Amino acid sequence: MKFITLLFISFTMLSLILTKTMISGEEENATCVVADLQICKSEVTTGNPRSKECCEKLKEQQSCLCAYLKDPLVVPYITVAKIILASCGIPFPSC
Repeated sequence: MKFITLLFISFTMLSLILTKTMISGEEENATCVVADLQICKSEVTTGNPRSKECCEKLKEQQSCLCAYLKDPLVVPYITVAKIILASCGIPFPSC
């Protein structure tokens, strides 16, 4: 009996969370996966000219940039990120 009650509560909570996400438009942020930016790795590490694929991925994840910039692992790359964003025509976010 307790298991069924817990299962019902869990299902209800999950449904509410998913509904809130869809209504509030936060589903765009659900695609924020920093690993998707691995395509920009050579630009960051070697300073090579930007690639079209890197710029496209950055534009796709533009709404995620503030969250990425708050990551302590990204802080050392902020200067390079500004250069790459500028070369892609993407404004640096003011978070």
